Amino acid sequence: MNSFKKILFFSLLSFLSTTLVSIVFADETEKIRMGTDLSLTVSSRPEAKSTLSQSFVIPFLQGQSQLSADNNVTAVLRVEFSPISINGVAEITWTPIAFFQLVTGGRIGSGWNINLFGGDIYGIGIVRKNGRGVVVDGDGFDGLLWSTKAGAVLQFDFAAVFPGDWNHVVFRTYHEINYAGYSVAKDGEPWYFENDDGENMNGWNYYGNYLLGYQTPIFLNMVGFLVETGNYLYTTANRETWGDELSRWTFSLLFNFTVTKRISIAALAQLWTRRTFTTETENNAFYQDRVVSAEPIHLEFYRIAVIATFKLR
Repeated sequence: MNSFKKILFFSLLSFLSTTLVSIVFADETEKIRMGTDLSLTVSSRPEAKSTLSQSFVIPFLQGQSQLSADNNVTAVLRVEFSPISINGVAEITWTPIAFFQLVTGGRIGSGWNINLFGGDIYGIGIVRKNGRGVVVDGDGFDGLLWSTKAGAVLQFDFAAVFPGDWNHVVFRTYHEINYAGYSVAKDGEPWYFENDDGENMNGWNYYGNYLLGYQTPIFLNMVGFLVETGNYLYTTANRETWGDELSRWTFSLLFNFTVTKRISIAALAQLWTRRTFTTETENNAFYQDRVVSAEPIHLEFYRIAVIATFKLR
């Protein structure tokens, strides 16, 4: 069994076994809660995405204490559409205690490429060096983009210690290891996903985030600061030359508004780190032909994003 099949098999096994165990041991006096959400994301960049989500919250090993009263397993199925991609996502979150969660899941999808306002936008494709330039080798739906992940959450709410509607100072941190792949890419071949930098390769990755926020019972119900980071865990010869081993950081100021019981809107103002290349190589088309400078990263504006969520059920 090759690596792809092993990862897919164990991810599916984990998904099914967790769901079945939770259903078997769920308290029969409790009902499984279900919810259906539709969200739309737009930003100051040329991007947009709509997501339809179905969630199932299953009581699991609930206790009498404050730390275990809401123990559950949550399963979420999502379908994502963008102008250049379509994806299906499955995720299982187990909450064995109020401040800790375990997460597993996977994604599978594909994409296509379009020309917009005279520029190419790539949802899919392998990046190949072509002389002093590059070509993107990929047609719509000619391969599958997929990933599987396992992670954990630590979270804390100050109001759990000092109850009160205005005491919700919250902290949450999430960390995962994931494997991402493009089915037609060979080892060491970089590829695009949803018009990113085109520097992905089949292999393992790390992603983590940290959220510090303040929740209120009014219209503006959350103000927070979110820090995200990621690393490529696969190795490529001479990768330090173009900064492939450097951590990537995104910093977001987050505002969430409750418009009605069914409608919420989140707004983010984001900065991210970018690599600083030497003046001699910064305009090289193929990214592995670039060389990071003595000060390898700098901070610049990323985007303004707005996410509107509608609770359909």
